Amino acid sequence: MAQVEKFPSIYQRAVERKGGEAQLQALLGHSLSSAELLQYSDADWLEALTKKVFQSGFVWRVVENKWPGFREVFFDFAVEKMLMLPDEMLAQKAQDPRIIRNGSKVLTIRHNALMIHELAQQHGSFAAMVAHWPTDNIIGLWELLKKRGARLGGNTGAYALRAMGKDTFLLSQDVEAYLRAYQVIDGGLTSKSNLAKIQAQFNQWQQQSGFNLQQISRIVAMSVGDNYAGLNGVTGSAPMSENGGAV
Repeated sequence: MAQVEKFPSIYQRAVERKGGEAQLQALLGHSLSSAELLQYSDADWLEALTKKVFQSGFVWRVVENKWPGFREVFFDFAVEKMLMLPDEMLAQKAQDPRIIRNGSKVLTIRHNALMIHELAQQHGSFAAMVAHWPTDNIIGLWELLKKRGARLGGNTGAYALRAMGKDTFLLSQDVEAYLRAYQVIDGGLTSKSNLAKIQAQFNQWQQQSGFNLQQISRIVAMSVGDNYAGLNGVTGSAPMSENGGAV
């Protein structure tokens, strides 16, 4: 088994590849504090989850352009109103030209509204549950979203959390490539055993560095792959990777 690098070595390589420490630091972004996460409403979370469901496997720019229509059609994602929608009305809304007409994805909105409602009853609000979830077990939150929600498995739930400011790593192509190269994992990327190994590795890197999971994730991604600093700052290796702060 390959010896996984200590985080200072990964960091130094990322610094060199990005053209200096200041350039790298500018790409790391920041996560929100628990207090900041608590400010979100349940509607904010339903909107965020819905956007990531529709962006998955689709052109993100098209989703963004259609998004004002989504807000109009789905009552600004008010959870209570979505739960009251009968099947016939939801089917009608799935055909509205103001949105991306994908019936199976539209159905996820009501399903995920129910998940948010039920978890809010248990925790005071969905935001409270997310805000207080320990990041040393962020894969547990991924699993909860996958099991209780609709179409929130794979990277979709994790990308939604990142978009809302919850500290999380992402299993981008570059991060996966690193973990496989150093034999942290083998086989299926999102198997329970591999996710546990990945979480343990990120926890170890966090203890070594003091960075949060998002920053570690981006630093690892920027230490490998085709993402050297270019003439105007950064060139990327792939959409949805973390090589230049694209996510």
